[in-house]
Amino acid sequence: MKNIALAYQKAFAAVLLVAWLSLGRQVPWLIGERGLLPARTLFERLAEAGVSFWQAPSLFWLTASDTALRAGPWVGAALALLALAGKAPRVCFALSAPLYLSYATACDDFTAFQWDNMLVEVAVLSALLPTDKPAPLVRSAFWLLIFKLYFESGIAKWQSHLHDWQDGSAMTFYYETAPLPAPLAWYAHHLPAGWHHLESWGALVLELLVPFLIFCGRRGRLVACISFTAFQIVNTLTANYGFFTYLSLVLHILLLDDRELAHAGERVATSARALLATRLVLGAWLIASLAGGVARFTRSEAIEQALAPIVRATGPLRFANVYHLFGHITRQRIEPQVEVLGENGLWTELDLRYKPGDVMRSPSLVAPHQPRVDFSLWFYGLGFRRGTPEYVHNLLDRLCHDRQAVQPLFDAPLPKTVVAVRVAFFDYRFTTPEQRAQSGAIWIRERLGALPDRSCS
Repeated sequence: MKNIALAYQKAFAAVLLVAWLSLGRQVPWLIGERGLLPARTLFERLAEAGVSFWQAPSLFWLTASDTALRAGPWVGAALALLALAGKAPRVCFALSAPLYLSYATACDDFTAFQWDNMLVEVAVLSALLPTDKPAPLVRSAFWLLIFKLYFESGIAKWQSHLHDWQDGSAMTFYYETAPLPAPLAWYAHHLPAGWHHLESWGALVLELLVPFLIFCGRRGRLVACISFTAFQIVNTLTANYGFFTYLSLVLHILLLDDRELAHAGERVATSARALLATRLVLGAWLIASLAGGVARFTRSEAIEQALAPIVRATGPLRFANVYHLFGHITRQRIEPQVEVLGENGLWTELDLRYKPGDVMRSPSLVAPHQPRVDFSLWFYGLGFRRGTPEYVHNLLDRLCHDRQAVQPLFDAPLPKTVVAVRVAFFDYRFTTPEQRAQSGAIWIRERLGALPDRSCS
């Protein structure tokens, strides 16, 4: 294409649109008045604890009414559509960043994912990227963002306390224990163990060495682009990570062409004020990025303490983030399963729409939509012995007293009468090819126990 920056701009606008539509659909049962973690309650607690706006930045300090919470994603979607249509896209991205940050703060546990932070960061940089003139500083910032996305994740893998990436075992578990596997995950899991070891070591090479090609001229960037893109396509086909893999693929576009940088020395009519603002934002972004990365990955307590003020000041704004994706791979899949007791005295399992439940049900491809309750329950399963998060308590309460508020989460209509509720825990594993051929089941599972029954009276 003649203008890579323009192609990137439109692709990012499309991802932003999907992100807003996905989040907007879920806002009522996530943070609405009848939601699992009502935003109004969150901000009341923050105020009582003396937390300031800058420590938890969000427009919903002003009002966390259902009307405001439901309207925000429509505003965000409208901004994304305007950007997609080429109507003041940089302004739209600049407005989208604080709006999405507001939801990332308000949604609390449900937006505690690195790609939510990444969306804010990318929106900030995208607001600085012109399509009608060279912008070597901004383009270089995007290259550095791509570099840190992969390299920092590689460092996290190398530092894994399990050493599972170094010994090659990580990918033997990955496809089975990813939060929301995609349909191809079962097949990928049953590839030979030797292949999984090569995948594990290949991921280290991809993330620790290939990122340096970004700074090795056009050919180096082309090789990096092809390598990263192949990697993200595999991720997209085998697991559901919301808009993350799509956003990463969009960033790769900016590795394809640097002809505009060859003319960076040409005189361009740019106001001194606009240039100064761009440099100030990029300077702050660079300092925060370096401080966060060094503090996260260094093993020097003195350095970490020295950088702590910068990290504390910039961290809540999420415009310069640290990435440590898949630092280690969990080796056991523990699924929380909601159960209800009916008037007939029988317990019935309630399957959420997307997480593993019925062992006969094949995983589905739901990305770029991210079902945030389903996804969060995966984390709960990992640490269920350490306690139950508030949103799970509230989910059980809604099942007793306000079932319509959470009906959209479940695969089938909820029972009209519920006597008691509980959460059981199961160890899930993929069936072997022989087991699947005999029974047709995707999963086998073993019950590990359950929380105490909660009466609905």
